[in-house]
Amino acid sequence: MACSCEGGCASSRAVANEDPKWRLALWIALVVNAGMFAAEIAAGLAAGSSALQADALDFLGDAINYGIAIGVVGLGLAWRARAALVKGIGLVALGLWVIGSTVWYAVSGTLPRAEVMGVVGFAALLANGGVALMLYRFRDGDANMRSVWICSRNDAIGNLAVLAAALGVFGSGTGWPDFAVAAIMAGLSIHGGLEIVRHARTDLAAARAHELGGLPAAGE
Repeated sequence: MACSCEGGCASSRAVANEDPKWRLALWIALVVNAGMFAAEIAAGLAAGSSALQADALDFLGDAINYGIAIGVVGLGLAWRARAALVKGIGLVALGLWVIGSTVWYAVSGTLPRAEVMGVVGFAALLANGGVALMLYRFRDGDANMRSVWICSRNDAIGNLAVLAAALGVFGSGTGWPDFAVAAIMAGLSIHGGLEIVRHARTDLAAARAHELGGLPAAGE
């Protein structure tokens, strides 16, 4: 599930640890999440599954989050906030797209392919579980480290919801379990995106105040 700004996004006031092992873990997590996004969005469209598309959105959000965590280390608050603002707006837009596709599938009576949902959902669970285990050693680090690990752990829980939707579709012979899970996950992504936008705007205001008044900006 998409992460909010509570210590984890680019506008976090915590300074990321520059331990090479930490940065390597972030790079691995970035590659895994970007790859799973590409695979899952393709599978979701092919299988007519809104839940898979919503989960793909989550992988994309996390890939962006990891990329931001790598790219903004050492940059000023304003640049971190601008990066977070782009991420937040993107998550809201993608969440709305998933909701729109969910409504379309529901109205058109599309029946998702439960077997594809199950296979891809299980692969996504393995990917997120592996990332969470890799980041487990950093769970007691600074706020940024803790939040990244918590996000990965929560994503694995989200994958279980996709598997439950696959079972629901298979057992009921209808697409409603898929639609329900997709709507919940898309709603969480939109909520997280709006939270990121709110925090980013606050940090941008603080950075502008710093530039105008010479006051120290939070996080710098």
